[in-house]
Amino acid sequence: MPNLPALTDDCSRCAALCCVAYPFEEDEDFAILKDVDTPCPNLSDTCFDCTIHASLKSRGFGGCIAYSCAGAGQRVTQELFDGETWRDDPDLLTHMTHALRVLRPIHEALAILLEAQKLPLPPEVQMELTAKITALCPDDPKSIWAFEDAQVQDALADVPTFVRSLAPYVA
Repeated sequence: MPNLPALTDDCSRCAALCCVAYPFEEDEDFAILKDVDTPCPNLSDTCFDCTIHASLKSRGFGGCIAYSCAGAGQRVTQELFDGETWRDDPDLLTHMTHALRVLRPIHEALAILLEAQKLPLPPEVQMELTAKITALCPDDPKSIWAFEDAQVQDALADVPTFVRSLAPYVA
């Protein structure tokens, strides 16, 4: 089994990448319109905290409550950018947000595959599952390119089909 990353959020080790990377559509999930790669206006100017975190739901930010990066945010910040942030160097902003958008689906797929390991799978299916997990975990990744590699992206693209194939083993 490869060395798995943390697959749960740790906002204290992230640079609020989710508050910057994604656009908001003004609807029932977000009270405002926000462009991609633009800091949310509710993000503190001095740190990476949300100034309205305690009242997100009542202020119309249910999308923020529902969001999970599955650990990708802190991995981008701490591992791929060695703790540097887009506030330290504004030129990093688009690189960090791109990395989050690449890594988050990989982390989500890993979380799903780890849950699938709990199923009573025949040995050959278990081996295929382990191979998929391994393919999503490049050895010693130092940049986002390791995750954009064709082998990783092909494995990611195959996860939905593979997971559907597990239906007969679900009790």
